[in-house]
Amino acid sequence: MHDIKILVVDDEKRIVDLVKKYLEREGFSVDEAFNGQQALDKISSSSYDLIILDLMLPIVDGWTVCKDIRQKYDTPIIMLTARGEEFDKVLGFELGADDYVVKPFSPRELTARVKALLRRIVSKEDEESEILAFPELMIDPISRVVKVNNKEVALTPKEFDLLYFLAKNKGKVFSREKLLKEVWGYDFYGSLRTIDTHIKQLREKLGRSKAASYISTIWGIGYKFEVEK
Repeated sequence: MHDIKILVVDDEKRIVDLVKKYLEREGFSVDEAFNGQQALDKISSSSYDLIILDLMLPIVDGWTVCKDIRQKYDTPIIMLTARGEEFDKVLGFELGADDYVVKPFSPRELTARVKALLRRIVSKEDEESEILAFPELMIDPISRVVKVNNKEVALTPKEFDLLYFLAKNKGKVFSREKLLKEVWGYDFYGSLRTIDTHIKQLREKLGRSKAASYISTIWGIGYKFEVEK
């Protein structure tokens, strides 16, 4: 595994210093940015394995930074903010964030979430490598490419993980709690609506194809991946 490089973006230097200290203890290389424009400049000139992004940033806000990142990269993003309202969380996930930590937070918890998220992303090459193929849909876990009717579809890391997990377990019904545990890989403290939001995004991105219909809602329980014979 190559050295992991993380960008921490927050306008409060004491928070950046604290997070940096804890992450460097774990052996991560940490870069820092103190406003949205500085973050975008660094992201365009350097490669990062994960980004910790505050939302209330000067010059360019975190929402805009997150949206811009997702239009170009699939780098995992953990949102860091004082906002804890449900609306903010759902919007954050819709913009492509992979996790959400509310201030004040425990640096140890944040570090644990970073490590859990990186495990899911970085170790993919050591996991199952089977390419999954269905009518109008192809999922390649090594290149992390999804194609609908031979056209590549851009998914966030968590959208890909969720789709691949459901597809490789086709026909099985999973509750939202089970999906959070299996796909997020740790005890997730957010809302179960996280799953609904990601499913909604997946269906929209799969478009008007058979692929979009493969993800079925099982009312009162959760979701399953099912291909009609």
